[in-house]
Amino acid sequence: MLLTVSGPPGSGKSTNAELLADRFGLDYVSGGDLFRELADERGYSPVEFNELAEEEAQIDKDLDRRLRTVAATRDAVLLESRLAGWLAAEHADLRFWLDAPLDVRAERIAAREDKTVAEARAVTKRREQSEAKRYQELYDIDIADLGIYDVTINTARWGEMAVPDLLANAVERYDETVDEGKYPVEGVRYDF
Repeated sequence: MLLTVSGPPGSGKSTNAELLADRFGLDYVSGGDLFRELADERGYSPVEFNELAEEEAQIDKDLDRRLRTVAATRDAVLLESRLAGWLAAEHADLRFWLDAPLDVRAERIAAREDKTVAEARAVTKRREQSEAKRYQELYDIDIADLGIYDVTINTARWGEMAVPDLLANAVERYDETVDEGKYPVEGVRYDF
């Protein structure tokens, strides 16, 4: 089974993806971890590397190629990244999108990164705008189009342990024999 978990920064995607992967015995592959590793290797902070990626398209392409390859070649994996659902496309059994209002996400980010909420909000907003622009230019992906996802959840609505249970319930109720089947994502240029 291949699951994807996507969402903006601070939505709880990493936390919930790890819990979901553990619950179902899936390997966990994080696009954020891969991106931070690439940034660190080149001596940049993730925000600086994100901005550099606006000028150097190959940064996104290298990361996204790796993620798409994982989706195409591995089973029993949970793929987590902003574009995981788009990149896994026809290989995914279920695609989840997690979100929360920007102010809630900024508070979460501020708490984990020891920033003020105002700083976290500004950096997050700038990062999201940068990424949305790049995804559109590189792949014709409108990151605001949630139509490809099987389940979308506002993580600010439930307690910390309720969201993993909601996700797990969807996985447990998934039956590939009656499902309409895996389907491609239309209009994306997988030009790596």
